[in-house]
Amino acid sequence: MQTGFVDRVDEMAHLERLLGGTDGAARCVIIEGETGIGKSALISEFARRTTQRAVAPVACRVAQTRCYAQIGQSLSFYPVADLLHQLVGSGQPQPLPWWRRALRQAGPSAVASAPQVLSAVVPGLGAVWTAGREIVQAAVTTGSVPLDSVMPIQLGAALRVAEAILDLGRAAEPVVLVVDDLQNVDPSSLMVLDRLVRSLEDSQMSVVVTYAPAGAAVDPVAELLDEWVKDRVAVRRSLSGLPADAVAELVRWRHPDAPADLPSRLQELTLGHPMFLSLCLDDWHSDNGDTWKPSESLRKTVEKRLSALAGPDRELLLAAAVQGPVFVSRVVAEACDQPHEPVLERLRWIGTELGLIRPEETPPAWAEGEQADCYRFEHRLVCQALYDLQTGQQKRTRHSRVAHALEVALPGQEPSARHLEVAYHLARGGPEDRAAATDAYTGLARTAALEGLSFVEAEEHCSRAIELARALPEGDFSRDRKLIAAIELLLSLTEVRWRGNHQPAGGPDIDALAAEAEQAAQRCGDPALLARTALLRGKTLMATRGLVPSLNKLREAVERAEAAGESVAVYVAKVEYGRQLSKRDLGAGLALLREVEHMYATDPALGSGNDPVLQHARNLAQMQLAISLYDTGHLSEALGRLEACASRLRETAPSTELPIALNYLAQVHTTMGAPEKARLALAEAREIEERRGGPSGWHAYNTALLAQLLSAELEERAEGLELIEAAWRETEETWLLNLVPIVRNLYAQTLLDQAPQAVPREADELLAQSEKLAQDTCVETRQTGMVRSEIAARILLSRVHRERGQLGEAVAHADGALDLLDSVGDMPALRTEEVFYYAAVAHGAAGNLERAQGLIDRARTEVLRKADGVDGDQARETFLHTSLNDAILKGIGIQPSC
Repeated sequence: MQTGFVDRVDEMAHLERLLGGTDGAARCVIIEGETGIGKSALISEFARRTTQRAVAPVACRVAQTRCYAQIGQSLSFYPVADLLHQLVGSGQPQPLPWWRRALRQAGPSAVASAPQVLSAVVPGLGAVWTAGREIVQAAVTTGSVPLDSVMPIQLGAALRVAEAILDLGRAAEPVVLVVDDLQNVDPSSLMVLDRLVRSLEDSQMSVVVTYAPAGAAVDPVAELLDEWVKDRVAVRRSLSGLPADAVAELVRWRHPDAPADLPSRLQELTLGHPMFLSLCLDDWHSDNGDTWKPSESLRKTVEKRLSALAGPDRELLLAAAVQGPVFVSRVVAEACDQPHEPVLERLRWIGTELGLIRPEETPPAWAEGEQADCYRFEHRLVCQALYDLQTGQQKRTRHSRVAHALEVALPGQEPSARHLEVAYHLARGGPEDRAAATDAYTGLARTAALEGLSFVEAEEHCSRAIELARALPEGDFSRDRKLIAAIELLLSLTEVRWRGNHQPAGGPDIDALAAEAEQAAQRCGDPALLARTALLRGKTLMATRGLVPSLNKLREAVERAEAAGESVAVYVAKVEYGRQLSKRDLGAGLALLREVEHMYATDPALGSGNDPVLQHARNLAQMQLAISLYDTGHLSEALGRLEACASRLRETAPSTELPIALNYLAQVHTTMGAPEKARLALAEAREIEERRGGPSGWHAYNTALLAQLLSAELEERAEGLELIEAAWRETEETWLLNLVPIVRNLYAQTLLDQAPQAVPREADELLAQSEKLAQDTCVETRQTGMVRSEIAARILLSRVHRERGQLGEAVAHADGALDLLDSVGDMPALRTEEVFYYAAVAHGAAGNLERAQGLIDRARTEVLRKADGVDGDQARETFLHTSLNDAILKGIGIQPSC
């Protein structure tokens, strides 16, 4: 709808200041205002003026795109792909044809998805995509694979796309990227734009976005825009109605012969709202004279124009409004049960005579292949007003008819977008469409995760599928299976963000969902589903209630898998149970892990294929077995197994578990007196995850281990302190329950190790911070059952109090750690001899020499026992002369009893 461009002088001046880029202002401008207020007109005029300039510093390129409103009218990453195309090509906006060509060029065997298409123009994206797909498949297929190493892949993909856009913008002239209707952006594109906007400072690129507040309780776009403004990477300009002089100018431009009082009458009625003004001016004609009375609302204005239509034509537009802001003549005809040919002519007449609709020259992806005309409403407000005129049942009936009309497969069509449209309408149809809608949204979630690495979109689809499944009749045979499938998928997708008992705002109650899936499986009575849901519940219990409830449920999962008689399910359940059991009973966990190793070697169903689920479970089992051997003192065997595992993972895509294997390997190297090898392993692990991008719990853990190694060297202590602080920030962001107390203890230990060399005031601060961290671990582990971390934290508290000369408290904490250790035995990620040694030091300092001697003797026994597990004289000597072992064997810090 052409309205002419009036006013907005201040806003236009602010936009034009972006072009020079020399005033130090933020290089992103947010144009905000309600729908129809004139945001699109402003940026279109800005783009027109900018492209006409030819003199530096304001000569520049403009790439302009929009985010489509209705779900299904664009694919994930569409807006950023469109911008990339314009920067790569001539800069002329030809988005959808290019998108379709790129999809076709991907070939019949390739996945028609954004990552596949974008990899053609984004360096390194193809490798990122390949690295993630298999492990995502395992996660969403079984619900048994953690996604901690997958989310960084998606974040890394977003980072690479943003870098590609920045690289393409490094040209002789500046570049302005214009993104209209950001409130409709897909989450994947939003992730890219966030990284792009935060990287503009040193570039010649600027970004302009428009946003209409959605009014939703949770609006991630609004939250991100607020962060941009708070972080000073963007400024916000809010548009309101046009002032009186601009309304008068618009009236003169549209109707030079209008009465003198028309501008003031329209200003009072519309408050300068451009869309309402334009509709009123469309309604006014010169022969109205002074008798014309405008409608009092936008809805009434639309109703007034609609009243001129005959019944069948009115029905066409009402059905079109149900289909959405963009609609297809064939679908509208079928929804109205009218022949297509007459509908073609009636829509052409409506568009020509009434102006409510206009031809759409570039149909959306879901409409490709249609032998039909495609139209767009003049504005979403018109579409919404028409939609609101209908009763609830009319809407449901028409949504159902539109969905079934769209279910027809068409040649050359992009299937994902079509499926989105179908699911959207099925969900808004009648009860008879609810089961199909549930399946449609579950399928869309799998597609988004597997083919697009678009986990946020997948979560949204899953949540919708769960809502729809719950609404199915309870006696429906398929209801429970559909519910289980959707819940399993959602929990797999969100596992990377599980934060224990801290439910994120707007996030799912993970344990309640897992319990709901369990109950549904019990109603189904399917042994395989019972095993799967028990395994899933065991994992959510670990995150929300701790180790003991989780172990009970994981043991049940093993029993149910055995009852189902499926060797793969038994293997996966035993691997998970064995890994967690080691945290409570190291010996029992080690025995179970040896059992699953034997299972894999002897059962053809396990070892003969390349099933990603089995491969991932095998990798985790191998690493856990090796580190459990290390924890029990079989050092050389653990080292050999971990080196072999790491070597194999380096040669096997996607190598998702390699940072974990390198973490374990570094721990063994450190214990055996090879810190340089440990550093190399940790550097490799950190580099792998940094290439993927995004925060990761294991990257944080590896960073913390490296920080501890650096802190042992006087000249590297400052760097070690910086690294441990970064590791803790990343741990807080990822919050993997099993890693949080470990990294927190490493943080406390690093601070404690630095205190003796610090000046008194700084030393006091380091000790206070270390004490607070260790106390937090003790509080947390009493709830989670992570006893190993509580033992370590109590020893840290003992050391803090000894440094302060508070010997009574030091002894009390040491004895608390010893009591726990004696009750549970050896623990993973805990060196028993270290616990004995620091307890001996505390008692020795307090004058309890006999007690101290007994403890140092126990520590020596542990060291010598473990030395027997080291192959080779040189390796054994190196192990015995590490700083800790040397202190234990010589009794350094302990007054001898003789």
